[in-house]
Amino acid sequence: MLDRRYGVQFSTYEKPKVEGSVLLVQRWILARLRNRRFFSLAELNRAIAELLIDLNNRPFKKLPGCRRSAFESLDAPALRPMPLQRYAIGRWKTGAKVNIDYHIEFEGHYYSVPHRLVGTKIDVRVTGNLLECFASNHRVAGHAVSTVRGGFTTTPEHMPASHRAHLQWTPAKLISWGQRIGVSTAAVVTWQLEHRPHPEQGYRACLGLLALVRRYSAERLEAACTRAMVIRAPNLRSVTNILKCGLDRQPSLFPATSMPAIEHENVRGPDYYH
Repeated sequence: MLDRRYGVQFSTYEKPKVEGSVLLVQRWILARLRNRRFFSLAELNRAIAELLIDLNNRPFKKLPGCRRSAFESLDAPALRPMPLQRYAIGRWKTGAKVNIDYHIEFEGHYYSVPHRLVGTKIDVRVTGNLLECFASNHRVAGHAVSTVRGGFTTTPEHMPASHRAHLQWTPAKLISWGQRIGVSTAAVVTWQLEHRPHPEQGYRACLGLLALVRRYSAERLEAACTRAMVIRAPNLRSVTNILKCGLDRQPSLFPATSMPAIEHENVRGPDYYH
């Protein structure tokens, strides 16, 4: 039987002995102090220590010696020095499900585990500032605890190879690149990242747009993205086809036309507001 609160392991046969010792202390120490009044914890501890000496020196009824002599001959030689560090009490979360993005959630933050564990359930232990993940009693990941709710802590080794290839690109970096090309390119990049069922698909499309810049030019890509946004097809295939067919060099689908001035007594005109 393992008591996780104290990190102490007892066998089933030792449990009655431990409980019997507790009962013995209640009878020979606590019961003798029940009618006394104490005004400080230190005073109570001194009284308990005096009665404890008396209890340990009390001779056994059926065995030679007493509890003190038994301790000195049996237990004392087997004792080891106390650990240099205090025992760290851990917090456990069992049955944490690994999401499709190979992250588990703990107190609002997301931590990565090896991607092969997607869909499985693992156990999480937090001791101090360390979070550890266990699958089938084997440690599979360790992270520093983060208090950023909604944030992600990701280890590159946990990612699939295809995800690691695009690790240097983030949504913010992709959108910033699109803005340097032009407003329409940034709009297409943003659409890719927001309308794909998985972010990886959006990354691939955005990197495809980057390849089009090298093949054509930034000016032509911006014109193609403008046309793709007008026809409501802001995807990589549409932009690629527009460039291949040279439609980005065609006149705009909606040329600007000058509206005729409307003369009516109820229309104030722009001069009214000056």
